[in-house]
Amino acid sequence: MQILPDKPTLPPGLYGITAEKFSAGRSNIEVVAKMIEGGIRIVQYREKRPYKSYGQMLAECRIIRKLTRDAGVLFIVNDYIDIALLTDADGVHVGQDDLPVPEIRRLLGPDRLIGLSTHDPEQAAAAVDAGADYIGVGPLFSTQTKEDVCAPVGLAYLEHVVRTSPLPFVAIGGIKESNLPEVIARGAKTVCLVTEIVAASDIVAMVQRLNAAFL
Repeated sequence: MQILPDKPTLPPGLYGITAEKFSAGRSNIEVVAKMIEGGIRIVQYREKRPYKSYGQMLAECRIIRKLTRDAGVLFIVNDYIDIALLTDADGVHVGQDDLPVPEIRRLLGPDRLIGLSTHDPEQAAAAVDAGADYIGVGPLFSTQTKEDVCAPVGLAYLEHVVRTSPLPFVAIGGIKESNLPEVIARGAKTVCLVTEIVAASDIVAMVQRLNAAFL
């Protein structure tokens, strides 16, 4: 009988996301290498067409997959299920308007993570029924890193998820070093800060300082 490896789980601490547009002239690959050096345990590749071609994204993801695998870091691809499969990513993260989670599961199989962005209690409950492995909770605050983002959902939704959802979650959206302690105090165990990390002059030091807030 074949013994399958354990399915990965959402790690506590910082959840890294690429955002080359905000990375002070550095490439996604440079930024991810620094994230890993700083101690991030999960990295999501998030780029969109037409800013990057499929070929460019695939090439970047292949390099990032090697970096993450060598470091024992989880690698998630945003939206592009085909790129996730081609690079043997650990999973994908999708939004409410993307392919339904059950259909993605048919493509990815049982052993990869599927994360789903949620913005209200109904979506959080539906994510459980759909079979998502974890959910995104946000945007908690106003954010400029996504062009199609909804209005901030606030800390009340975060508190609702902490009380009621059986799924692991990542808090996201407009989170900065200044409000990170408040988000953690509300019960978030995994948190994503995008520009605070990718735009930092010293990414390694920033990641280490932010991770210390979880201790």
